[in-house]
This record gives sequence, C-alpha cells and structure tokens, in this order.
Amino acid sequence: MADTVVSSHEVTAPVTVVLADDQALMRMGFRMVLEAQDGIEVVGEAADGASALAQARALRPDVILMDVRMPGMNGIEATEAITAQCPGTRVLILTTFDLDEYAFAGLRAGASGFLLKDTRPAELAEAVRTVASGEAVVSPRVTQRMLEMFASHLPQDGQEAVVQDERIAALTPREHEILVLMAQGMSNAEIAEHLVVSATTVKSHVGNVLAKLDVRDRVQAVVVAYETGLMA
Repeated sequence: MADTVVSSHEVTAPVTVVLADDQALMRMGFRMVLEAQDGIEVVGEAADGASALAQARALRPDVILMDVRMPGMNGIEATEAITAQCPGTRVLILTTFDLDEYAFAGLRAGASGFLLKDTRPAELAEAVRTVASGEAVVSPRVTQRMLEMFASHLPQDGQEAVVQDERIAALTPREHEILVLMAQGMSNAEIAEHLVVSATTVKSHVGNVLAKLDVRDRVQAVVVAYETGLMA
C-alpha cells in the first residue's frame, strides 16, 4: 500500500478585494497592480457607493478600495454603511491629493486607512495586506495634512468634546504619550525606537489606549486625538 503524502505547506486564502471607483480606467489600473501580487485577489468592482455597498454585502471581501467622489452615494457614505453592516470588511480610501479634506471624514466614517492615488504599487499592495490583517494605514502625507487641518474639523457638539476629553484623561502619562506619537503617524516599531522600549510593550500600551478610548483601531484613536485638540 502506498504511503499517503501530506503536504506540510499551509494553504493561505488570498486577500479578497473590491475596487470602488467611478473611473473604469482607474479600476483597471488598480486591478492590474493588485493581481500582479501574490496572495491578493480582486473579486469585484463598483462604479458608485451604492454598488460598493451591494458588493460588500454579496461578496464579503476582506478589503474595499474606496474612491471618495462617486455619483449617488459617495465614498464616505458608503464607508459608513459598509463598516456598520459588514464588520469583516475593511475599507481603504484612495483619493487624489487635492481631495485630502475628505481624509478626516473618511476615517470618522470607519475607514481603516487612507492613501493617495499616487501611492507606489508595492506600497498599495502592502497597505491592502496590512488593512486586511486588522491593522490601520494612513499615509504620512495625509497625517501631516490632518495636523494642519484639524482645527476646522473639531466637533461642533460641545458635549461630545467633553465626553472624549474624559476618555483622554483616563489615559496614563505613558499611554497619552503613545497616543500623541500614533497621531504623528508613527508605527509601533518607530514608537518603540523613539521611547527605547520593546515593540511588545508598545503593542500592549496601544491596546490599552484603544480600550480606554473605546475605539476599533489606531486610526479611530488618532481621530479622537484630533477631535479633542490633543494635537494642537
């Protein structure tokens, strides 16, 4: 009797992606970039926000690359609906630099990342993988622009600000310091190097920050930092 051979290689499912952009050529370009990468599969396309939401419901992709300005339901509205209705799907917003005023709105709507459309192919693919893994991605340039723009996006509801200030006040001095560094766009590794501590220690502190702020990920924590005026 022949021996049964069992492969020791673990089969990893590809990261599934839906492309949402009202320009067909843009979708084609993103598809070509992503499908040239190992472990990424484009499973659908949408030309507007409503179609993106429908694709998210039907296909349950890992990631949706979301344009902001689309006819009908725009990318911000679609992001808010998708993150509410399809919790397993992460949204990565891509837009042109002259639309960076939408970065804050997109992140508040629940996006897990925000990149510019001129991002290099390798960086785009890495961002898709990062977001699919549950982490967050924000372009350093977008982070800088948010620092410059935060004042115009402070909450209008005074009570909301008070509640969020109380959440900030609950942080320890170290957690407060780490939140500021996160809001400056630093990764865990960069924070660890800056503070001369281990990456494991930073990860633990970041987890505590997210829990105390009652937010889903580090992007939402950064939003809170901007909203409360912490980055003034």
